[in-house]
Amino acid sequence: MQTPLSTADFSASVKTLTKSDFRTLGLATLGGALEFYDFIIFVFFANQIGQLFFPAEIPDWLRQSQTFGLFAVGYFVRPLSGTIMGHFGDLIGRKRIFTFSIILMAAPTLAIGLLPSYSAIGVIAPIALLILRVLQGAAIGGEIPGAWVFVSEHLPSNRVSLACGTLTAGLTVGILLGSVVNIGITRMLPPAEITRIGWRIAFLLGGVFGICAALLRQWLHETPVFREMSARKALAAELPIKTVLSKHQTAVIISVLLGWMLNGGMAAIILITPQLLISRYHFSSTLVSEASCLAALCLTIGCVLSGWLSDRFGAPPVLMGGSVCLIIANYLFYADTKLGSAFLLPLYALVGLIIGVVGAAPSIMVKSFPPAIRFTGISLSYNISAIFGAGLTPLIVTIVAANDLFGVAHYVAALSLVGFAVGLFLWKNRIQGMPAAVHCLGKPAS
Repeated sequence: MQTPLSTADFSASVKTLTKSDFRTLGLATLGGALEFYDFIIFVFFANQIGQLFFPAEIPDWLRQSQTFGLFAVGYFVRPLSGTIMGHFGDLIGRKRIFTFSIILMAAPTLAIGLLPSYSAIGVIAPIALLILRVLQGAAIGGEIPGAWVFVSEHLPSNRVSLACGTLTAGLTVGILLGSVVNIGITRMLPPAEITRIGWRIAFLLGGVFGICAALLRQWLHETPVFREMSARKALAAELPIKTVLSKHQTAVIISVLLGWMLNGGMAAIILITPQLLISRYHFSSTLVSEASCLAALCLTIGCVLSGWLSDRFGAPPVLMGGSVCLIIANYLFYADTKLGSAFLLPLYALVGLIIGVVGAAPSIMVKSFPPAIRFTGISLSYNISAIFGAGLTPLIVTIVAANDLFGVAHYVAALSLVGFAVGLFLWKNRIQGMPAAVHCLGKPAS
């Protein structure tokens, strides 16, 4: 049995966004973008990090594997850290955890930028890097679900999907910012200087970004939903994780599948494909950098657009339609890569725009759990999906694309089918009568 939604849930009446709503959404989105930059900047300078933090005499394939292993470990700690932060977010308040997560990210990012290399301190260097990467993973594990919950409980009910889509767009802004910083450093410094100091500048910038984001969040206030629950003493009566696992299995499964589509799609298309285009198909690095930045920008627009459409027509039809369009655009793009680069920019931009359909997923997650255990439920589900969707996607895509870049297209198509199936399930159950905690996923009342 699903627990019915509280009357406090999305208690704001259907109305337009106020100046206060825009400020809350803007500050939360900007902070999330800066924090996600801190988490993702590692992948842009993985080669330099591998050269500095592992012995010079080991084979290149082993160094690369160890480096990406350090990148992936940030995802593997997220289910535990996210659940812990979600637990306290449900019991002591959204804002406290929302602010703490960004401080937890900024400190290790600064430390990585200052960390001595293997040649200076030996094996302590990769161990210290591992610990700092774990802390980064712990921070992002609470940040993303916390942002969705925080903003959705501040804004009117008929703008929740737009708010969540905008926050998801903020994550892509973080990726775009990482791309811009990477391009800037690469063009300003020779390769030797990038390895010596350039990559450190990127991490030090990230630490500064994190501090700025933490300061911005001092302007935010606790959500009305949590304040009302606290005043009515309606907080979780038992451990939130126990309630989630015993009474909300359907919501967890839905959220895990959508999180896999969100993380896996963004990772495969925006983060991994550019590397494959350069290394396997020998496209110009300048052309690929320009194309990937354009795709990330279009993804940002797409996330906001899918959120707006979900508020207007309901998330399930948007998810189904977007998934079908993604399959078509995705195969067109990868087919063009085998013919040359004539349409690389417009097709990559189109795929980036359509993968923005993932912006519809967070509002489904938010509305799938009642307020008292919402932070915990989303944190657990989303961070489990992040292991497969983002942590393992680089490895999966590298294997399936070993002989043919169409392997990436097949993987993205599989994710699209997952999104379509979830949308269809939600749509059918919306008509036939869904459990109360998921029933609000259809078209909102006019």
